[in-house]
Amino acid sequence: MPKKIETDADVNREKKSAEKIEIEYLTEQKKTPKKRKTPTKAPSTKKHDEEIIKLKEEIQELKQDYMRQIADKENLRKRLEREKSEYYQYALSEFFGELVVVLDNFERSLKSDDQKNLDNFQEGIEMIYKQMLDLLNKYGVKPIEIKDKTFNPHLHQAFMTEESEDIEEPQVGEEFQRGYTLNERLLRPALVKVVLPKKESET
Repeated sequence: MPKKIETDADVNREKKSAEKIEIEYLTEQKKTPKKRKTPTKAPSTKKHDEEIIKLKEEIQELKQDYMRQIADKENLRKRLEREKSEYYQYALSEFFGELVVVLDNFERSLKSDDQKNLDNFQEGIEMIYKQMLDLLNKYGVKPIEIKDKTFNPHLHQAFMTEESEDIEEPQVGEEFQRGYTLNERLLRPALVKVVLPKKESET
């Protein structure tokens, strides 16, 4: 079959036909209404509001707990101060309660007719003295015992001194006033006369 030869007229016709089709397409596009975009709804704030309310409630509870703790600490501090004050005021109440019993015995001895009988009177005083020592010992007060006449500057206070050729180390020659310890701590040193080794005379 012989090949068809296109002429300029045929080319022009095809070109015009294509332009017509394009114009019709564009016209149809303009006539077709565009779909409007549906506006998106803003996210609901109800959940956020609930969370904010919940947080405010928790903050309020924490604040109340904090204030209660402060109040409790203040009450505890005041109570401890009151108990401390009462302790210092009445710490020795038990001791003094027993001490007045000894005082009662002294009063009875002084009022007794046995004062005329010196032996009985002395025996009563010795009993009261022992009662007093027992009471002091009960509360940790013990007399300082001078052992082997050894002078201890931590327990003894020199009231007077004298020299002797018979010793090489300081010794207690006489006790003028008894010393006491309280629970192994010095309460009052013993007042003593100290005998010192005699110094060699310089030639």
